[in-house]
Amino acid sequence: MYRSLAWSLVCSLMLSGVAVAEDFKTIFDGKTLDGWKVTENKESIKVVDGAIVAKGNRSHAFYVGDDKPFKNFEFECEVMTLENSNGGIFFHTKVQEEGWPQQGHECQVNNTFERDPRKTASVYRAKDVLEAPAKDNEWFTYNIKVVDRKVTVTINGKVANEYEEAADKAGPMHISEGTFALQAHDPGSTVKYRNIRVKRLD
Repeated sequence: MYRSLAWSLVCSLMLSGVAVAEDFKTIFDGKTLDGWKVTENKESIKVVDGAIVAKGNRSHAFYVGDDKPFKNFEFECEVMTLENSNGGIFFHTKVQEEGWPQQGHECQVNNTFERDPRKTASVYRAKDVLEAPAKDNEWFTYNIKVVDRKVTVTINGKVANEYEEAADKAGPMHISEGTFALQAHDPGSTVKYRNIRVKRLD
């Protein structure tokens, strides 16, 4: 009897885990940029060997595959940086034809880029991380969770940054709702993104 109950519990937990995983929606097919809009220097963002590769003059790939904006969510992808590279993952942003995105927040991607002290897991200029929690030339998991006004950034399963925004924060760079964008920062930087998925939490 006890063995039967234990097995039932194991099965229940397994099924529960599968259900949670299925809540995530894959938003990059690993082959094309379908569902994404690349702006400005379009040649800076390409698909190579199953990853979105950002290398070149300033450009951003905005996710446009869903008509409903994202507010509370969990975003996850795998990232690899080459040495001295800078990039970023924007959330609560909107499509912008040129320039650095002016709406939402950027979660920094920078393990060794020398010209910016803000490292991977920073909520850029809102709450910065000065010591990178990941390494160049290795795939690492980047998870961004937003619930109400709180942002939690987790790298390789460990919480690396938490930021809670004041309700009266002024300016366009604040928590609201919108889409996601991946950044190509400069010709000397190479950042790769793959296995990109998102789960709504509202």
